[in-house]
Amino acid sequence: MTTNLMTDIKSEQERAQQNIKAQGLRVLVCAGTGCVANGSLKVIEKFRELGANVSTLTDYDKVTIVPTGCHGFCEQGVLVIIPDKHVTYVKVKVDDVEEIVESHIKNNSPVERLLYTDPKSGEHVHKNDDINFYAKQTRTALANCGKINAESLVEAISVRGYEALASVIDKGDPDWVIEEITKSGLRGRGGGGFPTGMKWKFTAANKGGKSYVVCNGDEGDPGAFMDRSVMEGDPHKLLEGMAIAGYAVGADEAYIYVRAEYPLAIKRLRKAIADAEERHFLGKNILGSDFSFTIHIKEGAGAFVCGEETALLASIEGERGMPKSKPPFPANKGLFGRPTLINNVETLANVPVIILRGADWFSGMGTEKSKGTKTFALTGEVNNTGLIEVPMGTTLREIIFDIGGGIRGGKKFKAVQIGGPSGGCLTEEHLDLPMDYDSLIAAGAMVGSGGLVVMAEDTCMVEVARFFMNFTKNESCGKCVPCREGTKNLLKILERIVKGKGKMEDLDTLEQLAHTVKDGSLCGLGKTAPNPVLSTLKYFKDEYIAHIRDHKCPAGVCTAMKKISINPELCKGCTKCARTCPVGAIEGTVKNPHKINQDKCIKCEACLNACPFKAIGKE
Repeated sequence: MTTNLMTDIKSEQERAQQNIKAQGLRVLVCAGTGCVANGSLKVIEKFRELGANVSTLTDYDKVTIVPTGCHGFCEQGVLVIIPDKHVTYVKVKVDDVEEIVESHIKNNSPVERLLYTDPKSGEHVHKNDDINFYAKQTRTALANCGKINAESLVEAISVRGYEALASVIDKGDPDWVIEEITKSGLRGRGGGGFPTGMKWKFTAANKGGKSYVVCNGDEGDPGAFMDRSVMEGDPHKLLEGMAIAGYAVGADEAYIYVRAEYPLAIKRLRKAIADAEERHFLGKNILGSDFSFTIHIKEGAGAFVCGEETALLASIEGERGMPKSKPPFPANKGLFGRPTLINNVETLANVPVIILRGADWFSGMGTEKSKGTKTFALTGEVNNTGLIEVPMGTTLREIIFDIGGGIRGGKKFKAVQIGGPSGGCLTEEHLDLPMDYDSLIAAGAMVGSGGLVVMAEDTCMVEVARFFMNFTKNESCGKCVPCREGTKNLLKILERIVKGKGKMEDLDTLEQLAHTVKDGSLCGLGKTAPNPVLSTLKYFKDEYIAHIRDHKCPAGVCTAMKKISINPELCKGCTKCARTCPVGAIEGTVKNPHKINQDKCIKCEACLNACPFKAIGKE
C-alpha cells in the first residue's frame, strides 16, 4: 500500500477539477437511452459543429459539449442543461441548436419557447432550481447522473470518484466498513429491503477461500429504469461501490448481471472497467495495496425470474435461470458454491456516498426503519414522467402532484401501481402514506425496485390486474406448481371477467387462488405475483362487480363490454358508416336510419370516427 494514498487521490481530484474548469462553458446534453431515442446524438453533433466558433463570446473563450447520462426528466427529452447559466432546455431538436447557440450562448438571451412550462401555472420556468421536478428531489445514488460525462474517468474523479475506495483501503479495516454500512440503515433497494450491513456480515463471516460479489442489474419490471440510469450515467460509482463491498467481505472477484436489452449500459460499463483497471482502481493490487478486485459483466437474456438471486446465480454459472430453495443462502453457498454477496445497482451506488459523508448523514434522511433515499421511475398519467430520487417516507401526494406536476389533462387521480408487476395498487386514500418499506407492505403493496405507474379516472382496474397477471404468467419459470398453474388460472379468470363472461363466484375463487399462489410459491417472485389481484380486489371490488353483474366497464376500457349504437334521430342514412365498417355490422338503406348488429360488431370504432353527423356513440 502506498503511504500517501489519500494525498494521491486528492491530487488527482484537483487535476480533474482543473480539467473541468478548462472546458469553459459546459453544455450538458442528455445521452441516456431515452434521449438517444429522441435524437440527442444528432443534437450533440450539431452543438459541436456550431460551438467550435465561439469568438464572439464575452464570458467564455471555449464551449464544451458534454454527453451525459439520464437527467431523469424523460418526459421532456432531449434535455440540454447549461449549469453556468442556470437554465434547462426541453424537447430540443436539431433545428433548435443554432438558436440556442446564437441567442443564449453568445448573447445571453434565453430561448423562451424551449424552457420548461410548469403544468400548474402554465408559465415558463427560467431557472433550474425553480423546476419542481428537480427542486423537490434529494439525489444520492443519482447525484452525478446528468452532470458528468459518463464515459470519462477524469470527470468521475472530479466528483470524488474512487475517494471512498481509497479511504477504506487506507484505513485497512474491513469490519469498520461493514459497521458503517450497518449504522447507515441502508436496506436493499432491489425490492426485498433486507438490511445491507447484515447481508455483508453474513458473507464476511465465511473466512478463508474464494468469495464473490454479484451486482443484480437485471431490472425486469415493466417501466423500470432506475438501475439502467445509474449504469449509463455514473458507472464508476457502481464499480467503486462493488470494490468497497468486495474489500469489506473479503472477495476478490465480481460479476455485474445486466440484461442484454441494455446495450448502452453494457458499453459504458465495459469502458469504465477498462479505464479503472488502467488507472489501478480495479484489478491487481488496487492503488498499490494488497487488495485485488476483478469485475466481469454477464449479459442476461431478459428472463424476469433472473431478478431472483438464486436464478441469477444459476444463469451466471451457465445453467437455466431457475430459483432454488433456501437455505443455503448465497452468503454461505452462492456462486460456484462459494460465499456470495448479492446487491442491486442502486444499493451499491449508495455505498461510496455513505463512506464519504458518513453513516449518520445517510441515516438522517428517511424514516425510523427506512433510511436514506430511494429512486422511483414515475410513469403513467402524470405530467412529469421520469426518474426521481426522494427521501424514504416521502408521500405519494408529494411525488405525484409536486414532482410529477399532477395528472395529465386535468383528470382525476384514481390509483398508482407501485412495486412493478409484483406490487400492488394504492388509491386516493393512500396519497399521504409515507413511501417506506413497512408502510407499503401494510397497505398491500411494496417498494419493489421502484416502479410507479400513475392511473387516472379512465383506467380500468380489472384490466390493470389482467395486464400484470399476463406478464407474470408469461415470465414464470414454471418450476413450482403454485406459480406455474396458479398464475395461468388467475389470468383465465381475469380474462373471462374483462370479456363480460365472469360469474360472481369468480371473485371468491380469485382471492383463494391468489393466496394459494402467494403462500405456496418457491421464490419471492411467485409469492408476490398475486399482489395486483389482491390489491385491486381490496380497493376496487366494485369495478369487478360491475363487470360481472352489470356487464359494464365503469372506465369504458374493456372492449368486449363497449356498445356502439346509432341514434336514429341524428342518422341521415348517408351510408358512410356502413362503407367504413370492416365486418359489415351496419345495416340500413340510403337516406334511412341505420343500426348496428351487435353480434357482428367488433368495437373498432371506425364508424364512430367516420360519421359526419355525430349520430354514433358508445356506452
